[in-house]
Amino acid sequence: MIKNDFYQYEKSMKDRPHVVLLGAGATMASIPNGDKNGKKSSVMNNFIKTLGMTSLLEQVNLQTNSDNLEDIYTELHERSDCKEIREKLDSKIREYFLELEIPDEPNIYDFILLSLRKKDLVATFNWDPLLLQAYQRVYRITRDLPDLAFLHGNVLVGYCSDHKFGGMIDDCCRECGKPFQPSRLLYPIRHKNYAEDPFTQNNWDRVRRAFKKAYLVTVFGYSAPKMDAEAIALLKEYWGEIEDRNFEDFEFIDIRLEDELINSWSDFVHTHHYSVVDNFFKSSLAHFPRRTTIELFDRTMNCRFTESKSGKQFRQNMDWQDVEKVVNNLLTEEWDNDGGILTV
Repeated sequence: MIKNDFYQYEKSMKDRPHVVLLGAGATMASIPNGDKNGKKSSVMNNFIKTLGMTSLLEQVNLQTNSDNLEDIYTELHERSDCKEIREKLDSKIREYFLELEIPDEPNIYDFILLSLRKKDLVATFNWDPLLLQAYQRVYRITRDLPDLAFLHGNVLVGYCSDHKFGGMIDDCCRECGKPFQPSRLLYPIRHKNYAEDPFTQNNWDRVRRAFKKAYLVTVFGYSAPKMDAEAIALLKEYWGEIEDRNFEDFEFIDIRLEDELINSWSDFVHTHHYSVVDNFFKSSLAHFPRRTTIELFDRTMNCRFTESKSGKQFRQNMDWQDVEKVVNNLLTEEWDNDGGILTV
């Protein structure tokens, strides 16, 4: 490959998307001691008890022995006598999560957004508003932020089904002026049929486009292979065969054991092309913000030793001044580079 051809190849690879998939574990990691007011989030297991909604189900004789919210909702969805309970559960979940507030200090969700660029995508399965609250405040630092996709709806997101516009729940459609309707949150686990809801389908379409082109995928606190067969089937369709993904990498931020994680995602990971960390601040997003795909190419294709540099990385307990300094250092480097090939 001649020099000019390799230059174009390197640039095209480094400009490919980094896709981040967020599950309930990401929200729990972002507010381990509760939100700004001490309110907690929860994973699907034991969800109803953890968030104090047990009384809702006392009048229902459930057949399932599972404490997983999706298993419970599936039974409620399939039983005609549980329609009212199902609607109350949905309402309670919206009410609870709408009250969550992101803490004032820099949060993991702030770091995730500032670690990525417009070419990238954050796709979340979470209902809570923390990602959008983070987006609203880091937008003041830079507008070069990743696209967002809400794959199970979100309490802060609404849409107009007539004109296919979406936005914050308290906004109105720019075409007809009608208030946005809330995005759907709950789906029966055995058949989620995302295509039934136009807003959700639109969000999945964005994931499809980004996932097909992705160079690096980070999975943060998402146990989908066990809990969400339809979502995994769609992601697998977009990703394709692992034999054709011998340059791409997966990164897992999770407290589960490595063998368990890799076994769950074996249809996606090509041989040894993955890493597992148990803390966001050990991830590529924290070590190489805005340079994750660049670092991957330099390390694996240019065979360079890459090292996280002071002043260009995110660390725990940073204040907003520290965060803005790091981001501004990186932005200045990008502006000075004027569209050329960046390195770490």
